[in-house]
Amino acid sequence: MNLRPRAALFDLDGTLVETLPDIHAVLAELLTEIGVPVPARERVRRMIGDGARMLLVRALADAGRPTAEDAEIEALYRRFLALYERHPCRYSTVFPGVFDCLEWLRGEGVKLGVCTNKPQTASEQLLEALGLAPYFASVVGGDRAIRRKPDPAHPAAVLAELDAAPDRAIMVGDSRNDLLAARALGLPCILVRHGYGPDPADRLGADRVIDDLAALPSLLAAEDAVGDRERPLDRTRGEPYEPEGKGA
Repeated sequence: MNLRPRAALFDLDGTLVETLPDIHAVLAELLTEIGVPVPARERVRRMIGDGARMLLVRALADAGRPTAEDAEIEALYRRFLALYERHPCRYSTVFPGVFDCLEWLRGEGVKLGVCTNKPQTASEQLLEALGLAPYFASVVGGDRAIRRKPDPAHPAAVLAELDAAPDRAIMVGDSRNDLLAARALGLPCILVRHGYGPDPADRLGADRVIDDLAALPSLLAAEDAVGDRERPLDRTRGEPYEPEGKGA
């Protein structure tokens, strides 16, 4: 691992903030409007991670509804955003250990950024509401990025705003998209176990997996102390990112 990373990029939903309660509430409101059964909250946990459009596709499929046309999904997406941005932080909470972790990193002089597929406005609203905004010098949401995670252009954009090099940076997230984006850019990736998406963090092949961000400072301090000689992080593990149309 980078012994003393000069930059750390964080995913937002499922990594810094428990946003599932708000996402589920808005999804329930929208699906109720169109007469579609609402999936249980824990089912929605496994649907999050690829943006709101894919969340809607998965929720409709879970209800047994035939695949919607692109125009219908787009209309539902816009309605979802309108509902969510009206109340982005009614029930969301910061995960345990996050503030202490960010304080420690800031004290070590590490530049901090958010790399999230969540839309920009909603991301900024959420960070402000929960008191996290002052920690981050860059926030790049999914609709602000040229290409979003798992494309490496997304974390690269955050690093550019931080004026930080990839060889002195790490990615901290909770999902396969975080891992793939990090791998493609050559960043070590640490995943938390309390996140979202269909795949358990321990099965994704990240460099390290931790219970929560309270463990990150001691992990980085331990890596620094041993000089990373005993268990070097392997940047080549995990599936490589391939742009759409080039994969299998």
